[in-house]
Amino acid sequence: MEEMEEELKCPVCGSFYREPIILPCSHNLCQACARNILVQTPESESPQSRRASGSGVSDYDYLDLDKMSLYSEADSGYGSYGGFASAPTTPCQKSPNGVRVFPPAMPPPATHLSPALAPVPRNSCITCPQCHRSLILDDRGLRGFPKNRVLEGVIDRYQQSKAAALKCQLCEKAPKEATVMCEQCDVFYCDPCRLRCHPPRGPLAKHRLVPPAQGRVSRRLSPRKVSTCTDHELENHSMYCVQCKMPVCYQCLEEGKHSSHEVKALGAMWKLHKSQLSQALNGLSDRAKEAKEFLVQLRNMVQQIQENSVEFEACLVAQCDALIDALNRRKAQLLARVNKEHEHKLKVVRDQISHCTVKLRQTTGLMEYCLEVIKENDPSGFLQISDALIRRVHLTEDQWGKGTLTPRMTTDFDLSLDNSPLLQSIHQLDFVQMKASSPVPATPILQLEECCTHNNSATLSWKQPPLSTVPAEGYILELDDGNGGQFREVYVGKETMCTVDGLHFNSTYNARIKAFNKTGVSQYSKTLVLQTSEVAWFAFDPGSAHADIIFSNDNLTVTCSSYDDRVVLGKTGFSKGVHYWELTVDRYDNHPDPAFGVARVDVMKDVMLGKDDKAWAMYVDNNRSWFMHDNSHTSRTEGGIAKGATIGVLLDLNRKTLTFFINDEQQGPIAFENVEGLFFPAVSLNRNVQVTLHTGLPVPDLYSSRASIA
Repeated sequence: MEEMEEELKCPVCGSFYREPIILPCSHNLCQACARNILVQTPESESPQSRRASGSGVSDYDYLDLDKMSLYSEADSGYGSYGGFASAPTTPCQKSPNGVRVFPPAMPPPATHLSPALAPVPRNSCITCPQCHRSLILDDRGLRGFPKNRVLEGVIDRYQQSKAAALKCQLCEKAPKEATVMCEQCDVFYCDPCRLRCHPPRGPLAKHRLVPPAQGRVSRRLSPRKVSTCTDHELENHSMYCVQCKMPVCYQCLEEGKHSSHEVKALGAMWKLHKSQLSQALNGLSDRAKEAKEFLVQLRNMVQQIQENSVEFEACLVAQCDALIDALNRRKAQLLARVNKEHEHKLKVVRDQISHCTVKLRQTTGLMEYCLEVIKENDPSGFLQISDALIRRVHLTEDQWGKGTLTPRMTTDFDLSLDNSPLLQSIHQLDFVQMKASSPVPATPILQLEECCTHNNSATLSWKQPPLSTVPAEGYILELDDGNGGQFREVYVGKETMCTVDGLHFNSTYNARIKAFNKTGVSQYSKTLVLQTSEVAWFAFDPGSAHADIIFSNDNLTVTCSSYDDRVVLGKTGFSKGVHYWELTVDRYDNHPDPAFGVARVDVMKDVMLGKDDKAWAMYVDNNRSWFMHDNSHTSRTEGGIAKGATIGVLLDLNRKTLTFFINDEQQGPIAFENVEGLFFPAVSLNRNVQVTLHTGLPVPDLYSSRASIA
């Protein structure tokens, strides 16, 4: 249980959570700490102003999602999040847990209300001190965040288990240790107070007295308050929205907030997620068991290395004593080399022990915390944190892979003294094995003729030097962030070729490679400079499209088999730079209104593009067009499309704007501003329309000239 304690402490104050709330990023904060780190933002960044400009997508808007990312989200998901770009600059402090926290922009006004009810300054922004993701609060303030009752229950049980012996509750001065507890009175008594205040006669004779420890358990198992909806405080949670991943009440459903979402019974989802967490814990438990056995193996290696070292030294001394007159000076040198090897082996093994011990402690703490969470009988509270816990369990299990449980050092001393040469050759005496082998593999060579880039992907190839005699067990490929920043590992394995996807377009990356074996790692190779494409070449993606979409022409041409609008995305996502592509209308019957634009990867595929908050689009018929986002229609503009028309989409992520063109003329004003994050080209159409995609195009001259003037 002690190893679980760090899971129960607030990252801001470093104490056990008090009235914890759950942020949308699944991390927890004390309610008072959350209020202390609020930052007031400018009026132009409020949720209301964002919705008025057509770019607000939810009550909690994450900010600067791609400002510091090493790769775009089209990669394996790696990314770090910057702070709120236009928030006031405030000094960064360190909490007792070592994470960054941001103090409030001004002291909170004096109030007699609780932290949950006290008014929050208008346009307040909060930054998670663990993942540093920022969001703007809506009118509900901190009341909009659900309370983590499961975490409160776990903390309560943990503190009770750590508490000292239970004391009598009726002693007037120094309380004595309690001997019984009355279940009906819910009071702990020592023997004198029980005889004086709770005699076994009259009505009190029917009361049930139990040992203090059993009374503590009965208190712990008392039913908790039923969870209520944050939007409707008089309604209990009864259902679970699968898309929003949150419990809801019947009134939420009647108001239509989740009308198009899949909704399931709360109890069924509670049991399902408990089962999923239990299954995930089984795998992690096996890893923890292997880690414990591995630690035993490493500790045995330390003793064996020490024993082998003593044995080897004794053998060496015995051999040198036979030639003592000539070998005295040389013996000291050889012993020094043996001791150096000895210390090297011990250092490698002890470093691995230390690393593995820390990782095992973290794993054990997470396991104990998850087991305590599973004991909770609060479905709503459990479901609020179960997804995040399942992801953490799987991630922790994956971290035990890639040779983590393999010793980095052998226990044997691969040294042998050759004492057969004549006395006059003693000065040339050396360890034969040390001369015959190299401790680490040679530096690999990048094969420049096979290294290349395509779009936002880079392929690298390498080999060992031709005369290398030391085999390599694997290779480590490192890439910087495309801006001359620090190198990061992007591949570890035995292959000699690797393709890295999800890089930024029109960026310069530096790559290097090194080899490794059980002894250690080689030097880095020469650095290779890679330039990604200035423009993107891509096609439509059949894997993410609606089933009614029909593909042809190598996935560059699409139509639909349904009379309803269906959505299809492009294969390449953008998070940086300026990108332009066009679509030509091959067929246009009965005046439909197809939509063109960009979308998130999880956009709804069975409605017109722009109906939800995951897409930004222009839909157009034969006479006019409109811009649409989150089902909000704006900027009606005259001028439509027909067969043979060309629609251009310009996504400028440097200026955070989206602009549309029809037949090489800009259609209306700039459609959307303040667009940030990862976007995929998107189209929605029905069976009356067929379009063909054209990519790898330069930015229109009209836009380039305006941008240079601006």
